[in-house]
Amino acid sequence: MNSTSTSDVIGRRVEVNGEHATVRFSGLVPPVAGLWLGVEWDNPERGKHDGSHEGTVYFKCRHPTAGSFIRPHKVNFGVDFLTAIKNRYVLEDEPKEEETEQIVIIGNKPVETVGFDSVIKQQSENKLTFPSSSPSPTGTFSTLKVLVLNRTGITWAEVLRCASGWPVLEKLYLESNNIVISERPTDVLQTVKLLDLSSNQLIDENQLFLIAYLPRLEQLILSDIGISSIHFPDAGIGCKTSMFPSLQYLVLNDNQIAQWSFMNELDKLQSLHALSCTRNPLTEGSKDAQTTRQFIIARIGQLRTLNKCAIEPEERRGAELDYRKAFGNEWKKAGGHQDPEKNRPNEEFLAAHPRYQALCLKYGAPEDGELKTQQPFLLKNQLLTLKIKYPNQHDQKVIEKQLPDSMTVQKVKGLLSRLLKVPVSELLLSYESPKMPGKEVELENDLQPLQFYSVENGDCLLVRW
Repeated sequence: MNSTSTSDVIGRRVEVNGEHATVRFSGLVPPVAGLWLGVEWDNPERGKHDGSHEGTVYFKCRHPTAGSFIRPHKVNFGVDFLTAIKNRYVLEDEPKEEETEQIVIIGNKPVETVGFDSVIKQQSENKLTFPSSSPSPTGTFSTLKVLVLNRTGITWAEVLRCASGWPVLEKLYLESNNIVISERPTDVLQTVKLLDLSSNQLIDENQLFLIAYLPRLEQLILSDIGISSIHFPDAGIGCKTSMFPSLQYLVLNDNQIAQWSFMNELDKLQSLHALSCTRNPLTEGSKDAQTTRQFIIARIGQLRTLNKCAIEPEERRGAELDYRKAFGNEWKKAGGHQDPEKNRPNEEFLAAHPRYQALCLKYGAPEDGELKTQQPFLLKNQLLTLKIKYPNQHDQKVIEKQLPDSMTVQKVKGLLSRLLKVPVSELLLSYESPKMPGKEVELENDLQPLQFYSVENGDCLLVRW
């Protein structure tokens, strides 16, 4: 066993044919004679059982197929400390010719590094053994503010046991530990501002409620945990939840979110200003990514940033107007009315669109003329035959063009810019309709499609610059 006695191997990290594991048992496993080591593999697919053999439990694994019994002579217990340092950080007498120099900043001093790319590629997380009893709060990590425990095998119970030793911790990273949030932190983690629980697939919405009252939690990263639903039971329609009171930035990338009700619930978070939710069925399933973005903005009223892109006031106004129009017919069928005295949409509609009434107060109830078309995201890509005029030009020649009704004003401007050799920023668009003689409608929002403005076949686009 590489000069390692059987008495001090429990908890040791080992390597077998390139696979890493932790020793959980050392001893006899009848009826086969001789000494065996019971190991828990980092890769659970590498093992065969959970530490049991013929009804006897020799050790325990977190995964039912992560355990194996191995003869000691097949196990590599590693190398001495200096050799490990040299192997890990590629310390060599002479740098290789192909290695590149980089400048990195350590503190405020520039430092030249050689082979830094290869060092980064070799970085890996360690499987750690954590204390079984609470450490003494004094003399431990009294000034620690950032702690990364990704892929260390730590459990939530161990986090809470150790956390008394991190009295001022602000950022805690717990990615890929198969964590189950089993209890609510009461006297610990009260200073944490950022918590990363990414790739812990066993976490569900009920477990999240156990961390919902961390008073200073501002950033919560929940990427790739498999979550599909959330509901804050303490807040009704149009109300704010008392949960996650300080949460400003929420990351939900790579999950299973497929229902708009999820976004409705996020509007209940009182401090939420930034959201990332890429690669979810809700955001990836629609062909019209712009409409999806608009609907998220319209449903979460206090949002300032979506998927790392700032929401300008003009975009919010356009998104909310588009949303108000898109569901106007549904609102009317549910009991909505332009007359405030008669405006009583049913509970089913209000549950599906909790901000709709607020948008009607903000912009006015939608008029019948706005609701003559179906919802934009359900319309097929129809071609419109339009006349195009240039009112402020000497040449008043009228041309005809076929344009998709889903084409945005910005793209129409781009087309005209190439045609007229005029910068997009100088173009102003409006249109006239035979149905509204003498009235000119300005196409003021570049992000909206033509169908938003009810442009129809035979209408005339007016182009000025």
